[in-house]
Amino acid sequence: MPEEEVGRVYSERKQAFAAQLEGLLANNKHVLVISADNVGSQQMHMVRAELRKGIKAEILMGKNTMIKFVIRRYAATSGDASYNRLADLCKLNVGLVFTNADMSDVKEILEKNKVVAAAKAGAVAQCDVSLPSGPTGLEPTQTSFFQALGIATKINKGAIEIISAIQLCHVGEKVGPSEAVLLGKMGIKPFAYGLVVTKVFTEGAVLSPAVLAITNEDIIKVFAAGINRIAAIGLETGIPVPCAVPHLIVKGFKNLVSICLETDVSFKEAEKLKDVIANPEKYAAAGGGGGGGGGGG
Repeated sequence: MPEEEVGRVYSERKQAFAAQLEGLLANNKHVLVISADNVGSQQMHMVRAELRKGIKAEILMGKNTMIKFVIRRYAATSGDASYNRLADLCKLNVGLVFTNADMSDVKEILEKNKVVAAAKAGAVAQCDVSLPSGPTGLEPTQTSFFQALGIATKINKGAIEIISAIQLCHVGEKVGPSEAVLLGKMGIKPFAYGLVVTKVFTEGAVLSPAVLAITNEDIIKVFAAGINRIAAIGLETGIPVPCAVPHLIVKGFKNLVSICLETDVSFKEAEKLKDVIANPEKYAAAGGGGGGGGGGG
C-alpha cells in the first residue's frame, strides 16, 4: 500500500495480502461469502485442497478491516462502486471464495466437508437434541447431572436409566453448560460444523445462495409458464401477441372450415374435410376391416 494514500507505512506482509486480494478481485467474476464459525484449520485445509484439485477457486481469510479497506480502494480505483456492497458483507467470522467456475459446484464442495462435533456451552444448537428413554451406561454417581436438568431417572443393574425421553436442546437456542456436560459424558456429538455460504456477489449484485439451486430446467419451466399465460391473454383479447399467433392461426382455420361446411364456398385445404363428411362410407372402407375367425373342427 502506498504511504501517501493512508499516511502510514504498512508491513510487507500486509502489502502482499493487499496485492493478492486486488489480484483476486480483478481476475474472478464471482465471490462467495462464507461463514467459518467453528471450522478448524485442518478442516479448512481439506476444503482448500479440494478446491485447488478440481474446481479452480481460492479461499481468502483475513482481518475484516483490512479486507474492507482493500475492496473499497479497489472500487475507487476501478471505477466500479458495486464492490462497496461486497465490502459491506465482511462482518464477523467470514471469508471470501473467488472463482470463475460454476458457483453451485463451488458451494457444493464448500458445504459438503463437515466435521461432527460435540455440543459446547453457549453454542447455538443446529438441531433439536433429545435423549431417548433407556439405559445410559453412566454410574449412579452421575445422577446429579440429570437432576440439574430435571430428567427423571432410576438405577437399574448398577447404571442410570432414563425413565422417559426428553429434549435437551432446541434448534436456534444456546446450549447450556449442564446440557453440554451431559451430552459429552454420554458420548453424543449432535452437531456438524462446516463452511456455510451466506451471500453471493456476482456482476455487481449481492444474491442469496438459494439462487445457486436454480437449474436451467427450472428457468425453462418458469419461462414456458409465462409464455402460456401471455398466449392465453392474447387469445382471450384477440391481441396478436407473438406467442399467441400459432393458436390464432389454428382458430382462424377452424372458423374458415366451418364456413365451408355450411356453404358452397371452398378452398383447397377444406376440400378433403368436406368430402369426408359427404362420403363417410368411402373413407370407412379405405380404413380397412378386421380379419375373420377360424372354423371349428
